[in-house]
Amino acid sequence: MTSIQDIKENGVVAIIRGADPDNIEDMAEALLEGGVRTLEITMETPNVLAAIEKLRKSYGNELITGAGTVLDPETARSAIMSGAQFIFSPTVNPETIRMSKRYGVISIPGAMTPTEILNAYESGADVIKVFPANQFGPSYLKDIKGPLPHIPLMPTGGITTENLKDYMDQGAVAVGVGSALVNTKNPWNSDEKAALTKRAQAFTDAFHQAVK
Repeated sequence: MTSIQDIKENGVVAIIRGADPDNIEDMAEALLEGGVRTLEITMETPNVLAAIEKLRKSYGNELITGAGTVLDPETARSAIMSGAQFIFSPTVNPETIRMSKRYGVISIPGAMTPTEILNAYESGADVIKVFPANQFGPSYLKDIKGPLPHIPLMPTGGITTENLKDYMDQGAVAVGVGSALVNTKNPWNSDEKAALTKRAQAFTDAFHQAVK
């Protein structure tokens, strides 16, 4: 079973939003070649449940695959039944958190204020996605960690290879990376696949440099 420690050790969670479902397995392969082993496919992606199921069958635990933008417990359960190993949410919904934990799946809801972060953690969340992190920057994590040092935080939104270390230095346990890593607006072809692997390697290297 996937653990929080697995996600912490991998460090970088790639976010695939709105991709052509025919390209998702190729994207996963490119990410894996670049060292990124954890990926989130958002629920508005066409045929997302089939994509999650296919990746789980193809890669097993070599790749940690989860669902993102999960807004309610019913959607969480559908994703879990398709093989999702973690549930990302943009907001705090205690019922969604409880559904995830009922099935032994990692719950990572999004929150911003200290009240939201604490409520999410007390509702059973494993890690809190500080989103959108770029609105306040790395120093905000330090401010949160002051009164709430026991809560694991994962900044998401505006993370780059240049600022990743700053977030890790301020107490992040991992980071979520969207279009700076996987830009689904780019035409998908062999050149873009190679470029994605190169970006994944850059983020992987930045993470390892940050935590060594």
